[in-house]
Amino acid sequence: MAHESLKNRFRTVGDGSGFAPSDKLYPEELQLAARNRGMPLEGLRYAITPTGLHYLLVHYDIPVVNPADWRLEIGGLVDKPLRLSLDDLKQRPSQTLAVTMECAGNGRALMEPRHISQPWVLEAIGTAEWTGTPLQAVLEEAGVQTESAEILFTGLDRGVEGGKIQNYQRSLAIEDASREEVLLAYAMNGGPLEPQHGYPLRLLVPGWYGMTSVKWLTNIEAIAEPFDGYQMQKAYRYKQSPEEEGVPASLIKVRALMAPPGIPDFLTRTRLVEAGPVRLEGRAWAGRAGIDRVEVSADGGASWYDARLDPQESVFAWQGWQADWMATPGTYTLAVRATDSRGNVQPSEPSWNVGGYGNNVVQRVDVLVK
Repeated sequence: MAHESLKNRFRTVGDGSGFAPSDKLYPEELQLAARNRGMPLEGLRYAITPTGLHYLLVHYDIPVVNPADWRLEIGGLVDKPLRLSLDDLKQRPSQTLAVTMECAGNGRALMEPRHISQPWVLEAIGTAEWTGTPLQAVLEEAGVQTESAEILFTGLDRGVEGGKIQNYQRSLAIEDASREEVLLAYAMNGGPLEPQHGYPLRLLVPGWYGMTSVKWLTNIEAIAEPFDGYQMQKAYRYKQSPEEEGVPASLIKVRALMAPPGIPDFLTRTRLVEAGPVRLEGRAWAGRAGIDRVEVSADGGASWYDARLDPQESVFAWQGWQADWMATPGTYTLAVRATDSRGNVQPSEPSWNVGGYGNNVVQRVDVLVK
C-alpha cells in the first residue's frame, strides 16, 4: 500500500498539529499509557530494578516467538553470513552487565506544547542485569567488509508509523556497534527475557536511550549507506520544527531522581512527611559518563546543598545518593539535580523539541510537613 494512501486511511488525533493543549490528554495517549508501564519512583530504592517494575515501551505488538524456529540472521556486507539459534548464542562467551535504560521520551509530558505520544512524566527508567554474548565477536566472525558504513538491526515487531508499514529497525555506526559492552542479550535479572522485553533476544547498547536496544531481534545486516528508515530519520531526533532534519538522539543525558519521601496523596501524589530528620535518597546516571555531583534543594531550586554519593559499580548503571533534611511544618518543593563527569548539569527548565525527547529537567516533589 502506498505511503500517501496509508496516511489518508488513519484518522488524526487532536487538531492535526501533532501537539496537545496543556489541559488535554487524549484517549489515544491513555491507551498508550496503559500498554507501556513506567517504573514507580519508589522503585529507585532498588539498586537493580525488579523485572516487573522496569519501564516498558512497545512500539507495535509483542510478537509470539517459538524459540525452536527462531534464528538470528547476520548478513549483508559480510564475508561469512551466519544463522544462529538461541542455543548457539548461549554457547558463546557470555557477559552480565548492570545497565540503566531510559526512554528518550522520558519527561515528554512536562513539555509545553506536548507532542502527542506516550505521555511519560519521569518514570520511563530502570536498571537491570542483562546477560548476553558480545556483538563484537559475532561481527568479527561474520567478517564485516570495509565498505560497510553501518550495522542495521531488525526486530520482529511490525506496525504502521509515519504512514508506512515497517518492522522496528535501528542502525549503529560500525564503531558504536563494535564497542565491547554492546550485547546480544537473552537474559534479564538472571532469567530469560520476558516476552515484553524482547524474548528471545534483544540488542543491548549501554549508555544510549532505550530505542537503540532493538527487541525481538531477528536480523543484523552490514550496509553500505546510513540507514534512512523511519526510526532513524523521522523519529528520535532533536528538532525545533517538523520540517527540520534535526540531530539524532543518542547517549542518555545526565539526570538524578528522588524516591519520593513520606506517603502520597492518592490522586495528586503530593507527599505527606512527618516533621523531624528525613533521609532523602535516589539515583543518578549519565549514559557513558560518571556522576560528579548530586545536589538537593528544599525550596524548589533557589538554594542547593550536596548529597552523598554511593560508589558507582558500573559507568553504565545509576549511582545511589542520600541527603539529610530537617523537615519543619509547612509546604515545600524538594528538588534534585546532578552534574556528570563532563560538566553537564541538569537544567532548571525543559529544553523543548518537537518529539519531546531528552528532557532531563530538574525533578521537583511537592511535600506537606506536619
